[in-house]
Amino acid sequence: MAKLKVAVLISGSGSNLQALIDMCAKDDAPAEIARVISNVESAYGLERAKQADIKTTVIDHKKYNGREAFEEALHQVLDSDKVDLICLAGFMRLLTDGFVQKWRDRLINIHPALLPSFKGLHTHERAIEAGVKFHGATVHYVRPAMDEGPIIVQAAVPVLPGDSADDLGARVLEQEHRIYPLALKLIAERKVRVSGEKVIYNGVENLDTASINPSA
Repeated sequence: MAKLKVAVLISGSGSNLQALIDMCAKDDAPAEIARVISNVESAYGLERAKQADIKTTVIDHKKYNGREAFEEALHQVLDSDKVDLICLAGFMRLLTDGFVQKWRDRLINIHPALLPSFKGLHTHERAIEAGVKFHGATVHYVRPAMDEGPIIVQAAVPVLPGDSADDLGARVLEQEHRIYPLALKLIAERKVRVSGEKVIYNGVENLDTASINPSA
């Protein structure tokens, strides 16, 4: 089976990108990263990609007249690489409905919360303020509405007494680095599919734990 060809979109340091790079570097990896694209020229994730000999491209959204023009330039690069799947990894741009629909079920994102709770920014602060006992991270297929879409994998993290947002965020980030590569692996191995607005698993052992706090 041919490897799934992936593009990763970033805007910052790229720690989740690194987790994906490490997974794809394994001899038996079912996916390969064809290109890393950033809308920020100074994003450190570009250096991570270069160190792994992965092609990089900067598409500065500020140089385009509107989101549609920016996304057309983005789509042209993705199309030229014949990308099968886009992974958003700290990509700090809202995508238009048109772009999301064009890549429907071929576009995934990781969010630092247990969706559908705490969509948007500042999730760790909001979780602490709300007094929830569990927080976490979610990998999901992208839909036009922000932070919505079929959930592929989640990891739950306990909120401890005295947690600061930084304390909680650090533990959540550790889980992000586990579940994003797993989600990509499941997709690349054709072990998940979307039915309606839910993910259906196929050939996944321990189904009950496949999507919540999966084993390493």
